[in-house]
Amino acid sequence: MVKIEQLNGVTLAYLGDAVYEVFIREHLLAGGTTKVNELQRLAKHFVSAKAQAALINLMVEENFLTEDEERIYKNGRNAKKNTKAKNTSVVTYHMSTGFEALIGYLDITDDKKRLQEIIDFCIEKVEAGATDAE
Repeated sequence: MVKIEQLNGVTLAYLGDAVYEVFIREHLLAGGTTKVNELQRLAKHFVSAKAQAALINLMVEENFLTEDEERIYKNGRNAKKNTKAKNTSVVTYHMSTGFEALIGYLDITDDKKRLQEIIDFCIEKVEAGATDAE
């Protein structure tokens, strides 16, 4: 069993990236899209660093996160990373890492109800065009 206190923000983001991607892929498939190129195009609106940074900004602005969740996000955002941002600014990349760390944290602590609430928030905001992200 993994001990949560042994996981840093980047490790949580590693897990959160995969968890969030699966939720989004399942959502897109449930919507009836079956062509892979179209699925990948649509997924970018949800899973790009720019989209994730916009979503976490909305969560903070709307006070959607608990204090603990915001702390986890900030720890992930501020964690030392050994990789560089690709096709985005460093700030956006760090924010998206924090977003993914939060997702990873909720998954590994088995808080499936809250994880689903956050995923639903993200889907709703992207589909409403609130993020402008691709």
